[in-house]
Amino acid sequence: MSSQAPAAATTMHERVVAAAAELTLDVWWAGVTMGKLADRVGVSRQTVYNEVGSKPQLAEEMVLAELAKFLAVVDAAFDRHPDDLVEAIRAAARGVLELAALNALLQAVVSASYGAETELLPLLTTHNDALVLTANQAVRARVVTYRLDIADRLLDAAIDMVVRLVLSHVVHPTATPADTADDIAWISGRTLRP
Repeated sequence: MSSQAPAAATTMHERVVAAAAELTLDVWWAGVTMGKLADRVGVSRQTVYNEVGSKPQLAEEMVLAELAKFLAVVDAAFDRHPDDLVEAIRAAARGVLELAALNALLQAVVSASYGAETELLPLLTTHNDALVLTANQAVRARVVTYRLDIADRLLDAAIDMVVRLVLSHVVHPTATPADTADDIAWISGRTLRP
């Protein structure tokens, strides 16, 4: 069963990563091979290797591609609240958590953690360095545009706390997105007083 990668993916690299996400939903991560991926994209196996390297590198690329979707939600939330940092964080957290609940690839990875499909889950939990670093940098770029009276070290700690807290609730939600976002906003209001 072969299909083309989404039209939104324009470069070969984007096409390969997008097709890998689709293939993962079809055959689970354990069933993804570079050969199957090459067939899905309509290129040689060598082209796939040239674009993404090894299968672990492909997994990280998939996670970062999904992260870009979530960071777009964060950007939109900050754009809607240019004068209120706590409301921007509340809106961003809620938007991310709502998107997480609807993201088929994320849900497949998280739900598969209870079975044999655990190879991708560490990229969201214990081996998530690239994910957390990218998210921290993106959020920091937005937060520093607000008027704050906080040392850089403490600002970085607060941002890291918010990012990790949201990520924790993405992987294991314990309340509604709205309630969790309210809690995160409350914490943020006490650590990031503008």
